[in-house]
Amino acid sequence: MEKDREGSVSAKLPSVVILGRPNVGKSALFNRLTGARRSIVTDEPGITRDRIYGTAHWRGQRFEVVDTGGILPDEKAALPREIFRQAQVAIEAAAQLVLVVDVRAGVNPLDAELARLLRRTGKPLAIAANKVDTLQQAVLAAAFYELGHDVFPISAEHGLGVDELLDAIAPRLTSAAAEGSCAGEADAVTSVAIIGRPNVGKSTLLNRLVGSERAIVSPEPGTTRDAVDILLRRNGRVYRFIDTAGIRRKGKTKLVAEKLSVVMARKHLEACDVALLVADAEQGVTAGDATIAGYAQESGRSVIIVMNKWDLALEAAAERAARESKGAATKPNAGRLHEEYERLVRRRLKFLDYAPVVFLSALTGERVGKLFGLIDRVAEARRRRITTAELNRWLGDVDLERGTSPAARKVKIYYVTQAGTSPPTFVFFTNQTRPLHFSYERFLENQLRARFEFIGTPIRLLQRLKEKRSRRGR
Repeated sequence: MEKDREGSVSAKLPSVVILGRPNVGKSALFNRLTGARRSIVTDEPGITRDRIYGTAHWRGQRFEVVDTGGILPDEKAALPREIFRQAQVAIEAAAQLVLVVDVRAGVNPLDAELARLLRRTGKPLAIAANKVDTLQQAVLAAAFYELGHDVFPISAEHGLGVDELLDAIAPRLTSAAAEGSCAGEADAVTSVAIIGRPNVGKSTLLNRLVGSERAIVSPEPGTTRDAVDILLRRNGRVYRFIDTAGIRRKGKTKLVAEKLSVVMARKHLEACDVALLVADAEQGVTAGDATIAGYAQESGRSVIIVMNKWDLALEAAAERAARESKGAATKPNAGRLHEEYERLVRRRLKFLDYAPVVFLSALTGERVGKLFGLIDRVAEARRRRITTAELNRWLGDVDLERGTSPAARKVKIYYVTQAGTSPPTFVFFTNQTRPLHFSYERFLENQLRARFEFIGTPIRLLQRLKEKRSRRGR
């Protein structure tokens, strides 16, 4: 295993990079090769913007597939230029390039320009003439032979001709490298989803965590549409960071791609171990932040609340203090301000009282390094298993009548055992024929947290009810 130039865990897998101008079917081919719906596919151009990574298998060979954003080489706008730069990073590490073109549109000047640029790299290049949905349409691919490379008529949507493309590129992929893996089987990978509203700094935080410009960062809200993920090895631990699309309220999501990206962001949330809920500290916790926090809680994920742009919040506080004192801006008491902000966060997100709160600046890197230790603690708590003997010793030490109603004092708990982890789930055997009152369950949960330090993770409490005796059977 080795580390690549971006600080990620290198997979030692040969990399097949899919390139092309917008809306030619790159993401459809990516999904076809990887057998999973990782990239969003719609008729809207420019959906994929970051690099999306997946793994494919062909005739016993394993390789990496990279989906890139639609490339416009001469475009001067910030976002297309950044997409082109991101694609160049993938090209440098590629073992095989696949240029996707649209046979229905014919040879476009951009296709010719891209082919010329890709030839300069010296990498093996294959041209996938996409949208050949019938054998009769295969003749349309002939026009692309003028680009001077192997041309393969395919239909990424229906799978036509994809086998022939794979057979042609397979010999170029080193089978020895294909036997490697991103993380050894003995390594436990902690999956971390970065969630939040658009433009709160999720992609900036990802780039800061992995130490590179891995995700596209732009002041334009909604820049990330596909989930961008990367494996990182740090201090002997392996993390999979997933930068999801900004989640908006349904009424504010109009484009089909944005609707799909929100659905997929929630899907990635439900598949992770730990969710970093990113909010803008300068704006405070908004209704949108609370809604997303609710999604995280419903999914049963462990959560860390990340108040980003803390440097801007401190500057704003200093300016307010200066206006009130009619003097020059002074540096506020950061410790006191931190306490005030945390109280406000806790008040807005009462249902996530078990989630730690971190104040940081992804842009400057201030306090970002502390996240790794916290992620480790939260992930460990999520997987923690307590023996039945330990749990029942704890039960014997708990004053079950303290702070409870007279009705609750009649509850007798015989014993407790842990039924599962991720999240920790406990079964209580009681003398009750009805479920425990929610306030009594909350009391038990708090006592469990106090003893066993279940930081950042939800806890599930199940009750084994006492069966009612039938009078007829007496």
